[in-house]
Amino acid sequence: MYWDQLTSPEIAAVPSATPVLLPTAAIEQHGPHLPLATERLIADFFAAELDKATPDGVLILPTLAIGCSTHHMDFPGSLSLRHETYLGHILDTVASVQRHGFRNFILFNCHGGNQSINGVALEQLGHNYPACRFVSVTWWKLDPKGLLELNASGPGGAGHACEFETSLLLHFAPQRVRQDKVPATSAIEPTFGWNESDMLRGAEATFYRSIRQMSKIGVVGNAASASAETGRQIAGRVGARLLKITQDMNL
Repeated sequence: MYWDQLTSPEIAAVPSATPVLLPTAAIEQHGPHLPLATERLIADFFAAELDKATPDGVLILPTLAIGCSTHHMDFPGSLSLRHETYLGHILDTVASVQRHGFRNFILFNCHGGNQSINGVALEQLGHNYPACRFVSVTWWKLDPKGLLELNASGPGGAGHACEFETSLLLHFAPQRVRQDKVPATSAIEPTFGWNESDMLRGAEATFYRSIRQMSKIGVVGNAASASAETGRQIAGRVGARLLKITQDMNL
């Protein structure tokens, strides 16, 4: 159920235990081959798949499309919110939803730059509303073992505008991919060994670099390894885990 497609009386009739999903994304550069809306498209895709899987079991809020993307601002087209603005949007939205009686919330994130501030939101919301329940999840953190098995490009291959994001768009929106402009190889500028990481593999320590410092073309990883079949399998594995979390929260 999409929150903004229901009438006010229909919202009033939804059981208060129904989980409310707030997708968070970004509008930012994704190299020469993917659109600025890539992460918003991914967020909307997973939300739509969840809605199909449990049509009466989740309320989906409008996606917070613009995220925290200051590290992408060297590239034309990228948009970014200040952390305070982004956090305020989440806090104010949840305050509105909670006032209508709902008590189970899922922050569903599709952008790396939102992860830290989503953690802050989770802490504040949990403190502000002790009678409610909150969970924060980023899509590539779901089923990490299963996603590693799909990672054809190996360490460093799944980062940004990479094997995984490109595969997902090839699966559900192939017309959005400029396939003749997919970079042939990975384009990551090397740094300290203890800082090497990607979507699936954590680093020992975090060393800040802008995306321009990491990659001259804005691609972090190996998009050449992407395929629609990999995207289909990613979608199935992530979707199943998101459904499980949603069902567990429906109490």
